[in-house]
Order: sequence, then C-alpha cells, then structure tokens
Amino acid sequence: MRILALDYGNKRVGVAVSDALGWTAQPLATLAMHGHQELLTEIKEYIDKYDVEEIVVGMPYNMDGTRGKRAEITQAFINFLRNNLELPIQIQDERLTTSQAKNILLEADVSRKGRKKVIDKMAASLILQSYLNSK
Repeated sequence: MRILALDYGNKRVGVAVSDALGWTAQPLATLAMHGHQELLTEIKEYIDKYDVEEIVVGMPYNMDGTRGKRAEITQAFINFLRNNLELPIQIQDERLTTSQAKNILLEADVSRKGRKKVIDKMAASLILQSYLNSK
C-alpha cells in the first residue's frame, strides 16, 4: 500500500510517496500552485501512477500546538481533497519539517537555487516518514 504525502504551501506543494511496504518515504515532486482544480488533476496523476491508497497532508501547527491562519488554509485544502477524492486523508504535524529539510540540504552543500527546487518535496518526504514511523 503506497501513501502519498503533500506539503501544502502558498506557492508550491511538495509531494512524496512511500515504498510499497509503507516503510520509507521518497521525495517525488514539487508542484507549482496554479489553483486547486489544476493541483487536483496533478495529484490524481500521482495517485494513479503509484497506486496510492492513502494521502497524508502536513498540518502547519503553531509551535504551541494551536492552529493559526496557515493551518486554517491547509484545513480548507484538506476539505477540498476529501470532497474530491475517495481516499482516506490523514493529517500529520509538520512543525519544523521545512527547517529540517533546509538543514539536510545545507549539510549536503546544495546551492540556494538548488534548495529552492527541492525543499518542498524534501519537507513532504519528512512529513511522510514521520507518519510512517508513527504507525
């Protein structure tokens, strides 16, 4: 069973997918934000291509665990997905995943331009791995 993870942002959406056994997460793609309908079409392509049975969306809680404006926007996106897909959609705490992804890329000596291209899919991968580890 493969799981697809999404790191939903204002400008980009990071995408990661699990291996078939659900043990590891691999960064997959960074999608440009063009609107929910276009994004849904791209997500459906990944669902079909990887035979996805579940989706995990990172929830950007505040550091104290409360939900702020960004979390409300993400919840609206999750509601949109639930209304348009027939898959279970889980929520995973994503606090600090972008910072972790940035640190990993800095340690790997990836250029600033290179980091910008991959940081969202790396964050999605960290969200997914955290979810997989919790199961």
